[in-house]
Amino acid sequence: MAGRRVVVIGAGVVGAALADELSARGWSDITVVDQGTVPVTGGSSSHAPGLVFQTNPAKTMTELARYTVGKLGALGCFHQVGGLEVATTPGRLAELRRRHGWATAWGVEAHLLTPGECVARHRLLDPGKVLGGLFVPTDGLADAVRAVEVQLRLARERGVRVLERHKVLEIRVEDGRVAAVVTDRGEIPADLVVCCAGIWGPKIAGMVGMALPLTPLAHQLAWTGPVPALSGRTGEAVRPILRHQDADLYYRERAGRLGIGYYGHRPMPVEPAAILPPGAAEGMPSVLPFTAGDFAPAWAETRSLLPATREAEIEEGINGLFSFTTDNMPLLGESSLVKGFWVAEAVWVTHSAGVARAMAEWLTDGRCSSFDLHECDVNRFEPHQLAPEYVLTRGCQNFAEVYDIIHPLQPPENLRPLRTSPFHPRQRELAAYFLEAGGWERPQWYGANEPLLAGRDIPGRDGWAARHWSPIVGAEAQLSRESVALYDMSALKRIEVAGRGAAAFLRRISTGDVGRPVGSVVYCLLLDEGAGIRGDITVARLGPDLFQVGANGNLDLDWLHRHLPADGSVTVRDITAGTCCVGVWGPRARDLVAPLAGPAFSRDGFGYFRCGRGHVGTVPVTALRLSYIGELGWELYTTADMGAKLWDTLWEAGRRHGVIAGGRGAFDSLRLEKGYRSFGTDMTHEHDPYEAGLGSAVRGAGPDDFIGRAALAERRVSVRRRLTCLTIDGPAAVVMGKEPVYDGDRCVGYVTSAAYGYTVGRGIAYAWLPAALSTSGRVLHIGYFDRRIAAVVAEEPLYDPEMKRLRG
Repeated sequence: MAGRRVVVIGAGVVGAALADELSARGWSDITVVDQGTVPVTGGSSSHAPGLVFQTNPAKTMTELARYTVGKLGALGCFHQVGGLEVATTPGRLAELRRRHGWATAWGVEAHLLTPGECVARHRLLDPGKVLGGLFVPTDGLADAVRAVEVQLRLARERGVRVLERHKVLEIRVEDGRVAAVVTDRGEIPADLVVCCAGIWGPKIAGMVGMALPLTPLAHQLAWTGPVPALSGRTGEAVRPILRHQDADLYYRERAGRLGIGYYGHRPMPVEPAAILPPGAAEGMPSVLPFTAGDFAPAWAETRSLLPATREAEIEEGINGLFSFTTDNMPLLGESSLVKGFWVAEAVWVTHSAGVARAMAEWLTDGRCSSFDLHECDVNRFEPHQLAPEYVLTRGCQNFAEVYDIIHPLQPPENLRPLRTSPFHPRQRELAAYFLEAGGWERPQWYGANEPLLAGRDIPGRDGWAARHWSPIVGAEAQLSRESVALYDMSALKRIEVAGRGAAAFLRRISTGDVGRPVGSVVYCLLLDEGAGIRGDITVARLGPDLFQVGANGNLDLDWLHRHLPADGSVTVRDITAGTCCVGVWGPRARDLVAPLAGPAFSRDGFGYFRCGRGHVGTVPVTALRLSYIGELGWELYTTADMGAKLWDTLWEAGRRHGVIAGGRGAFDSLRLEKGYRSFGTDMTHEHDPYEAGLGSAVRGAGPDDFIGRAALAERRVSVRRRLTCLTIDGPAAVVMGKEPVYDGDRCVGYVTSAAYGYTVGRGIAYAWLPAALSTSGRVLHIGYFDRRIAAVVAEEPLYDPEMKRLRG
């Protein structure tokens, strides 16, 4: 592998770090190409203000930032002055407490400060405006240009070639694989090409036909003249870097002056193709003229928060281009279209070295072992999410919201609706409250169910937990356990796997015994070579050579495609858009379905975890006898054109059985009562099946093997952490996920999923904990804003442990 020829396009802070990381791992045939002059190449790295705040709601992003801080610090490219975020409103103060929880959960030292402590840390602050703050002592300032210079020097010492002033004209592809990078100064043979071109990334990716969902947007940075209160400072900052997110502002000092960054102005997107290369632009191509009018509110607010700046004026400013994506996460990984073409895009200085480490592991080992990258994988997007209008609109929205307080359930406000199931008109008639998932309009609850609250004691909520919630959620959950409910499951990815080699293929890539007879359904996992969970799937065998796979999203589809046998014996097809699914679940589900579907759906005719084809009234269906809420019932699939008829048939026949429509809020409560995991929330690439409590999804020894089996055997004997069920007494004690879990004063883990269990009458939180602490009855505490909430480790599942309801 070390003999593979690698071309890195872009010598900014990401490309330089990748060259260093790859060469440090023994790869020597590496060429770094940039159209600019190293180390000031003219991209975003060349003007980046360098502020590194590590705390992020995404665990992976915090870990990438933490690695970057450590590496750049060791290289002398990081000034660790600490990071201070201040609150000037009660809402922001509460948000800082939430951020403190993230930092603690992800292993970053952080401290909540009083107003006086904030002013003591940064004496330019007006003590009358600050309500409190969050201080992270390991935050600070990265020197991006210096980091480029140092890391490229180290890479050169190991034999890496750096070619500056080479403009990439073409990426030559042969037989679906990269072969060379063509520049204006010659051709460079390549087995692997990694695009680290930043704001030019979409242009480079377009050379291989790849749509990169990245939007360059201008962001304002201004510098004051000398500030008397900072006089005598001739070098780098001594005060913490500062964020005033209530006004979309951040600050850093240098040589007696103050740098002011501003996100509160109108979004100013730039078409990637319109960005000039170095030499063609008058100055730095990633720097646009400063628009003083847009900056006026920032300067007024700065003089209010930092009164000492009233004695200074703005002397200079830029509108600097940075990369934004549709979901605020980086774009990492190999193209699904062209083998050997990789991207490391939409990465800021904060995460640069961490991303380079992750990419180096991925390239050399075939997987990344240090970080969970599922939220960063460039193949995560659905086709509609690559549409130019979508990329531009959501990129601009994310710019506008970069410092906003975002609720975990908060849906986007624009470009809706995008994807609707055939049941959508009926859901609107039932006054559904819609949230969005993967572009799908998904009911959270139904206003038409409000009368069901009569006579029910549904605990109320207030504050943060009450947002995007209604007591109707509780009534829907309870009715689902009492009668029968219809759940729209159309947002689940449905994949058809067919061909003479389909069974062997699925046995190779999954942990399940999918070779069972036709009519079987198997829940199983996709693992990587290190036994990390890539996804969880259900596999229904509809015929000898035909399977339907229920998956989580596009990454599962991409995984299947990448592992297809070369002999053409298997085809994989996404059938989601042409189909729909309704879950018919509850103790009266058979009473509703059997009269419509016939004897095959009777107690003796359709066993648990079986599948078959039939009709519900006049609607042809594929039925799977399983349930994600832990009740008797079926998932019923049909084609999209018959979806409305399926819903209407079930609804009309269900009236006499008390049928209701149930939303996602009830679904989440019910699944946690039953202990069902959700990939991406409860377990990710960094976890294995035994840690996640999914050992039952792994088949026993046999004549064939599956991906990850060898590593899994090693990990099984040493389980150091477990996904653990916690229960919380008190109806108002509801957490939301990502909160730290404490054993005494020591943070020992973090919450993944949480909900109130309306059947068991307790709050439920699943959390990753050391195995030694996941013993039933142990009392721990969850940090929720400014509270510590007692939680008890519980045996799972909390509901129907004998499986009588499901198998009834």
